[in-house]
Amino acid sequence: MKAVTEIQEGILVDIEVSTKSNKFEIAGYNEWRERIEIRIKSPPLKGKANKEIIGEFSKLTKNPVEILSGLKSRQKTLKIYNMSKSDFLKILDINNVF
Repeated sequence: MKAVTEIQEGILVDIEVSTKSNKFEIAGYNEWRERIEIRIKSPPLKGKANKEIIGEFSKLTKNPVEILSGLKSRQKTLKIYNMSKSDFLKILDINNVF
């Protein structure tokens, strides 16, 4: 999966966001765009969507998360600290994402 890249501090995760869903969910993997598709409840206003993404990924991984790029875009790159690619993929697998 090319959406997840291991770096020294943790991992980088490329995502594509759809807003105004009924709940937060990781919908799958877009092979064409090489991004993990996520759905969020919040609208893209005043940083609400970005806060939800950071909060949900922090809860899911139990690690600090920041948005490295795409603050005003549907396509974003997240940095998840202190996590390996294999641990992240296990979390996705446990939560029946793929």
